[in-house]
Amino acid sequence: MPQASINLLRTVAAMIGSVCLLGSSGLLHAQGHSADVHCVTQRVTLPILLGDRSTPVQTISVTVSSKDSTETLTDESDAQRLPHLRELDVSLAGTDQATDLESISIHRLASDGSLQWPPLASLPAEPMPERLLRLDLNAKTGALRLGENRFGLAVRLRPTANLDHRISVGCDRVLVSNGQRIHVGDDPVPQRFGIALRSGGQDDVDTYRIPGLATTNQGTLIAVYDVRRANSRDLPADIDVGMSRSLDGGRNWEPMQIIMDMGDDPAWSHDGIGDPAVLVDRERGTIWVAGLWSHGPRGWHGSGPGIAPEQTGQMMLVRSDDDGQTWSEPINITSQVKRPEWCLLLQGPGKGISMSDGTLVFAAQFQDAESNGRLPHSTIVYSQDHGKTWHCGHGAFPDTTEAQIVETHPGVLMLNCRYNRKPFRVVMTTDDLGRTWKRHPTSETTLSEPGACMASLIKLSSVENRFDSGAEWLLFSNPDSRSERSRMMVKASPDLGQHWPQSNRVLLDEGRSFGYSCMTQIDSETLGVLYEGSRADLIFQRIPLHQMLAPSKDRP
Repeated sequence: MPQASINLLRTVAAMIGSVCLLGSSGLLHAQGHSADVHCVTQRVTLPILLGDRSTPVQTISVTVSSKDSTETLTDESDAQRLPHLRELDVSLAGTDQATDLESISIHRLASDGSLQWPPLASLPAEPMPERLLRLDLNAKTGALRLGENRFGLAVRLRPTANLDHRISVGCDRVLVSNGQRIHVGDDPVPQRFGIALRSGGQDDVDTYRIPGLATTNQGTLIAVYDVRRANSRDLPADIDVGMSRSLDGGRNWEPMQIIMDMGDDPAWSHDGIGDPAVLVDRERGTIWVAGLWSHGPRGWHGSGPGIAPEQTGQMMLVRSDDDGQTWSEPINITSQVKRPEWCLLLQGPGKGISMSDGTLVFAAQFQDAESNGRLPHSTIVYSQDHGKTWHCGHGAFPDTTEAQIVETHPGVLMLNCRYNRKPFRVVMTTDDLGRTWKRHPTSETTLSEPGACMASLIKLSSVENRFDSGAEWLLFSNPDSRSERSRMMVKASPDLGQHWPQSNRVLLDEGRSFGYSCMTQIDSETLGVLYEGSRADLIFQRIPLHQMLAPSKDRP
């Protein structure tokens, strides 16, 4: 099992002790002994990946204890006389299409929280039209020990499963060997399907990180990311920028291309380039990708003042004029956008935008001069001539770094920034391409983040207003936690970021991960999300917009 899956299941197992009691308990008389059996279930929200061997959807904790305080039971002497699990009734209530499932299985959980193989029981790989299914166990497979017994309910998808569908699979009832029935039914929790776009070890690459995602004028999806060949460390390192392309809305992807590679000389730390951002020129159709080139130790901590590659990190671009099929040689724009006294300038990462007047804009970040303590600031880099020349705005707010940009009204930009001083996002606006900035009312108070982490922000096109008359939707994705990079979530705001109602939120992955993400509007009905997940390095999911843009019940 991949290390990411093991870490996730450790997290899930640790949750069991803190969840509410969803089931019930029964007094069981096991051949002369009395035992209390308690059953607690916990739904797990994870991406159900196509092609994955099995994905946990629920943990089941069965605790066996002696009823008689004067009686001592031990595993050795009473293993044969303790009750065992006989049947598990599994409900599919809330599942869009049961035939998307290939199998449902029950496993014991190992001490590290991972699923143990082989499963204790599984349903055969055949169509499943029923909404209530039964897993049968026996005295061996369903054996219980004194104390806590941990199990995991898991599913596997058919290769033909519809990525827009959801499933909800959970244990509804437990039958023990003496006939005691314990009802553990809980509210259905829908889980979404996904694709492991890139996984560690694929193509002999150690780690894939830093997603960017955009939809071209032709409807093609362009995904960009770090190809970290030797390890998961940031620049300087042996890193190239990879690109994956989908012609059918993310259901299938072409083989990876390397579109930015600055060399592999160990004397210059392999000339790594990474942290990509992708942008589509809506007027011309050109696709731009920006990356940071570290010629030697010129990453976040080693870059210094100056312009030359031997002095400072370089902001590089590549372009495609044929919908991502072929790409130009790298274009160095460092001298156009970086002040010599700054220690570093680089893009978002994530994605850029094409403004209503045709201006191209990347979110960016710079480290100030050494005399100012290298203090970082988020900003923008923009072009008003379709990429012939580029310019840089002023710093938006001190101690901000990775940011994303949207145009809220014609000529008005909103910059949503990672903030190093609080577990909240800084939000700034400008109406003069970054020469001056204003603090948004929600800045540092509304959108939380785990210490500091990259996030994604997009504005939906006006066609989506049919979901809520008069709404102007912004979507935001990041780990929904102030303490750790877990609970990858998409939030929707119907009023350009003033409020983010609870009813317009979708949890994608509750597990731990690196936590970066990038979104794109695939079409008028569908959102695409590419994120660093708990079950693969880069996970892609489609979200039908109607599932999260229903009229808000809790909007102020």
